[in-house]
Amino acid sequence: MAHSGNNIGIIGGAGMLGSAISKALLASGAVDPHRFWVSNRTGAAPDFGQSSGLNVTTDNKRLVDACDTIVLCVPPASFPGIQIDATNKLVISVMAGVTSDRIASQTGAARVVRAMSSPAASLALAYSPWFASDAVTVQDREVVRRLLEACGATDQVFEESQIDHFTAMTGPVPGFVALFAQCMVDHAERQGIDPQVADRAVRQLFLAGGTMLAQDSARPADQVRWMIDYAGTTAAGLNAMIDADISKTISDGLMAAADRGKSL
Repeated sequence: MAHSGNNIGIIGGAGMLGSAISKALLASGAVDPHRFWVSNRTGAAPDFGQSSGLNVTTDNKRLVDACDTIVLCVPPASFPGIQIDATNKLVISVMAGVTSDRIASQTGAARVVRAMSSPAASLALAYSPWFASDAVTVQDREVVRRLLEACGATDQVFEESQIDHFTAMTGPVPGFVALFAQCMVDHAERQGIDPQVADRAVRQLFLAGGTMLAQDSARPADQVRWMIDYAGTTAAGLNAMIDADISKTISDGLMAAADRGKSL
């Protein structure tokens, strides 16, 4: 029997991304633990929920019956095995590459939201853009915003294809940022710098850079232009990277990731 009110359930809520989102929702108070459901294979309460009073089940049908909002957080390859009837439910998917039409066809839900988040949600640092089908109501959109804002920053986008690009850009935390950091650490080590010192220096650089970018209203392009205009040591390095067409290399990598997402 379905419960009244806005009960929320996460199918796959004990995986890496599901756990991160669940932690964010509980820590922020965005959901009442007693109205929060998680399904997993064992039926045991995940580490983050052992003392919270949340509802845990192995039965996806039971979760769907009990909840008004269903979050699909399973690997795309596992989605065909998720046989649920979510008619008249709000379904939010954070699965890469699975279209809203396919979700609606398999679950029976007309009110479908495709979103992308990341494990950074556990620190309330994820960026979670989302796309809504036409049937999603104003009230539904408020629910989506409340849940995704608990995970970090969020925006609604109005072309579903853009979600695949965000899957590539903002989903793999730290992913591409870690590759750039690795390149800098490797360079420092080749110059004879102690590996631990190089690692610590680059970690601090990215912490400082990310924090300053997040808090400054200037766009990244403005920051780059100011550094180049200053004509100092950083400008020399930036100009060398620009001349080497680092932009195309990064764009090619992001496009490969987006194309892979579409094929899942």
